[in-house]
Amino acid sequence: MNDKVISLLGLAERAGKIASGEFAAEKAVKTGKARLIIVAEDASDNTKKKFSDMCKYYQVPFACYSQKGLLGHGIGKEFRASLAVLDGGFAKAIEKQLDNK
Repeated sequence: MNDKVISLLGLAERAGKIASGEFAAEKAVKTGKARLIIVAEDASDNTKKKFSDMCKYYQVPFACYSQKGLLGHGIGKEFRASLAVLDGGFAKAIEKQLDNK
């Protein structure tokens, strides 16, 4: 598994800069702490639409990437359908990797 995005998410988690899970990610967006939202590609359409609309409204970058199992595993937890990156530096680095894909 040579995936830079998942590796960066793992580093961000260890640095305490990830809010994972639907409620934590939603709260991070609404309180202005989120710098990037990542939703798993295999998350429900409802979840994707909810976060997409919310991110547009709050002007937070949004990406669909990977599967729930991989996102969770990357940050050392169970399945995660949604993650909020709380640090601008990590968010920029992850967005750069996503643009390269």
